[in-house]
Amino acid sequence: MFIALIVTPVLTVHYVGGIGALFDAIRYANPDLLDISAGVAYDAAGGAPWESAGPIGAVGIISALAWGLGYFGQPHILARFMAIRSLKDVKTSRLISVVWVVLVLYGAFIVGFVGIAVFGPGNTLVDTEHVFLELIQLIFNPWVAGILLAAVMAAIMSTIDSQLLVSSSALTEDFYHTFFKRNASEKELVWVGRLSVLVIASIALYLAWEEGHVLELVEYAWAGFGATFGPCVLFSLFWPRMTKNGALLGMLAGGLTVIIWPYTGLELYEIVPGFLLSSAAIVMVSLLDKEPGQDIQEDFARADSTVKNS
Repeated sequence: MFIALIVTPVLTVHYVGGIGALFDAIRYANPDLLDISAGVAYDAAGGAPWESAGPIGAVGIISALAWGLGYFGQPHILARFMAIRSLKDVKTSRLISVVWVVLVLYGAFIVGFVGIAVFGPGNTLVDTEHVFLELIQLIFNPWVAGILLAAVMAAIMSTIDSQLLVSSSALTEDFYHTFFKRNASEKELVWVGRLSVLVIASIALYLAWEEGHVLELVEYAWAGFGATFGPCVLFSLFWPRMTKNGALLGMLAGGLTVIIWPYTGLELYEIVPGFLLSSAAIVMVSLLDKEPGQDIQEDFARADSTVKNS
């Protein structure tokens, strides 16, 4: 996937005639596409695919920046950091992670720009989520295209396997084993885990089949995970005063806010109010609750000292 999102932008830019030709084609589609402060809507069915939608405004800027908050609560990302071999590898892992995100996201942006140039006015793309797939099939030899399309499947698999494993583990250990059957055997837990994977995968398949728009589903799930778990993770790392009840009510407040917010009709991305309300709930409930025991305080201080001295 990494190679695909590095090679594809370079070769697709060459296909349209270079950077100058690329920007000329985008400017021809709509000059506002090159204005960071202007909003542009895509409507292939309306006959004018790239239509100016006025300035983005503060709400749009805040909503776009708020995507960064979601990283703190994503199970499939946190699981990878938890799997780091030692504290010595954290700095290297952090560098690799940041470089990976920057290169891949810029590669994706360039692919989108090339898509505007190639599938511009007169040759519109019905579903913008297919731009990468369509460009690959249009530009590359079928053998090369097959390898690059496999990268798309790799991206899907690398995320979905982590999500399925984390979800299955949570349902099996955190719910079934903890609340329903504490004396369950290992074999029984394995079968519960397998059943959980099957159920979760079936629900995901239904949502994908019914909704169809990947970005909207990812946006909603990103906000849900980020607002529910993100503040709890951050406070648990930097605030020893947080209590169990504060963490639980914070997660509940963040998750419910994300679910309810779309019904308010407000355009602000739901992760923003969810993250803020979750943080507020954690602080208020923890301060009203009994202070964590001395053993917890000592564990926190020991972990903090270990990180600082590493």
